[in-house]
Amino acid sequence: MKRHRPYLVLIAVLIAADQITKAVVAKTVPFYGSVSVIPGFFAVSHIHNTGAIFGLFNGSSNKLIAILLTAATLTAMGMVTVYFFKTPTSQKAMRFALALILAGALGNFVDRLFRGHVIDFLEVHVKKFYWPTFNIADSCISIGAVLLVFILVTRRS
Repeated sequence: MKRHRPYLVLIAVLIAADQITKAVVAKTVPFYGSVSVIPGFFAVSHIHNTGAIFGLFNGSSNKLIAILLTAATLTAMGMVTVYFFKTPTSQKAMRFALALILAGALGNFVDRLFRGHVIDFLEVHVKKFYWPTFNIADSCISIGAVLLVFILVTRRS
């Protein structure tokens, strides 16, 4: 268990950071409100995402979609967890990438479980181009996935 400790601490810290920032936004920014941080580029907004990453299926009242999203999330978290614990300790970058993905998945899962939706609040835009609003958990998943793909593509056979 000692060999997993740094990654488990990282996961816990990232989940805490994600949940704390979401709670602060929920208390300080009105729902559908926005606070400009860097005019024309970055704002803190407050939206609820009932769908998947980047708002896919957001707003759907279809119970089947909710069940399938929950099942897919649990399956993915289970697979990442198993792969994390089976990855040799010498593969630090791989374990780091998996820890990021797991932290992000758990952070958003906590929201879905206790709030019924995910709070997204980071809004990046350039002129009229808006990237879908996201949060720290989404960032962890995205960074971890990019790192994982990079590791797998550059791995020597």
